[in-house]
Amino acid sequence: MRLDKLLSNMGKGSRSELVKLIKKGAVTVNSVTVKDPSFKVDEITDSVSFFGEPVKFQKFIYVMLNKPRGYVTATEDNYNKTVLDLIDNPLIKKRVAPAGRLDIDTEGFVFLTDDGDLNHYITGPKCHVRKRYLVHLELPLLDASLKQLEAGVTLDDGYVTKEAKVIPIDDDKCYMDLYEGKFHQVKRMFEAVGNKVIYLKRVIIGNLPLDEALELGEYRELNDKEIELLKEREI
Repeated sequence: MRLDKLLSNMGKGSRSELVKLIKKGAVTVNSVTVKDPSFKVDEITDSVSFFGEPVKFQKFIYVMLNKPRGYVTATEDNYNKTVLDLIDNPLIKKRVAPAGRLDIDTEGFVFLTDDGDLNHYITGPKCHVRKRYLVHLELPLLDASLKQLEAGVTLDDGYVTKEAKVIPIDDDKCYMDLYEGKFHQVKRMFEAVGNKVIYLKRVIIGNLPLDEALELGEYRELNDKEIELLKEREI
C-alpha cells in the first residue's frame, strides 16, 4: 500500500496534507525517513512512525452501537440525524458504515464496519443471520397470535413472512427472532395479528448480544471473540 494512503486510512490527515508532510520528513519506515508519498509499505511487516509516534495499521474496524430513537441507520441523510453523528472518533466515523438498517424510532444494536464481506454476511438475505428484538405490545400476546407469527403471517403488501421465533416474557412483552429484514417487519407482523408494537429494541445480532453496559448513544469497538461470534452460525 502507498505510504500516503496508509496514513490517510489511519486518520492522520487528507492525502494532500500527508504528501506535504511526508516530503518534509515527518514519516519513518523501519526507522528510516521516507520522503516519497508513493513508497510501498507492507502493513503487516513494516514499522511506520508519524512524527515519532508508531502507526498501528487496523485492516478493519468493527463497532457495536446502542442506537437511541431519532437517528436513522445510514451514513448520511438530508432530514434526520444519522448513527454516524453518534461517532465522535474521526477515524472510525470516516471508515465505517452500518450493516443493515434499524427504524428511526427503534433502539438497540447497530453494527458498523468497513469489512464488506462481514457486512454482506450480516445483511445478505441468503445468509439468514438472526436478529433478536425486545418487543413491548399494546395488547397481551395471545397464544394463537404467537403460533401465527412463528409460522409466518401475510403482511399488508401480500408478502408472507418466513418462520420466526417468539419468546414470551410476560403478557405484553416478548422477544422475536427474525432471519430476514423487510421494511418495518416486526411492527407489520404484529399488526397482521391485530396487535401494535409500542416499543422495539434490537438486542442480538447473530450470536452476539448488545453490551448492556452501553448507554443509549454509546459505542465501542468489538474484541476478537465478539467478531467471531458475529461470524458464527446461530447456536
